[in-house]
Amino acid sequence: MTVAEHTTAGPGPDLSHEIELSPAFHDLDPMNIVWHGNYVKYLELARNALMAKFNYDYPQMHESGYAWPIVDLRVKYVGSVHYGQRVRIRARIVEWENRLKIEYLILCAKTNARLNKASTVQVALDIRTGEMCWVCPPVLWERLGVKGPGA
Repeated sequence: MTVAEHTTAGPGPDLSHEIELSPAFHDLDPMNIVWHGNYVKYLELARNALMAKFNYDYPQMHESGYAWPIVDLRVKYVGSVHYGQRVRIRARIVEWENRLKIEYLILCAKTNARLNKASTVQVALDIRTGEMCWVCPPVLWERLGVKGPGA
C-alpha cells in the first residue's frame, strides 16, 4: 500500500487532511474487493496523518498526559474498493470541545465517486488517574489553533 498526503485549505484553522492510497493484495477478501474490516485501518492512517499535521499524534498525546481511546466508530459502506484502485481518504475534525470527533470520506481518486463514509469519536483520559475528561484538555485546543471554552 502506498500513501500520499494532501492538505485542504479553507478559512480559519484547517482541521482537515487527506491521504491517498492503493489497497494491498492482502487487504482483499475472496471476492477480490477490500475486506470491510480493512477500511478501519485506512481510517486510522488518515487520522494519524491528520493529527500529525497538528503535532499531536499518539506519541505527543501520551507525552501530554492523555490517552485518546476511540469510544464510537460508525461506517457506511457505499461502494467497494478494488485491488490497484487509488482512493483518497479525507479526515476532518468536526468536534473538539468535549470529545474529538472526526468524519471521514473515502473517494475513488480517479472518478471522485463516494465509496465509504465514517466517523470516530475519541475522549481524553488522564493517563495518571485514568479518569475521563469532560472537556477536552487545553493542549488539544492549542495544537488545533482553536479557541478554548470561555475564550
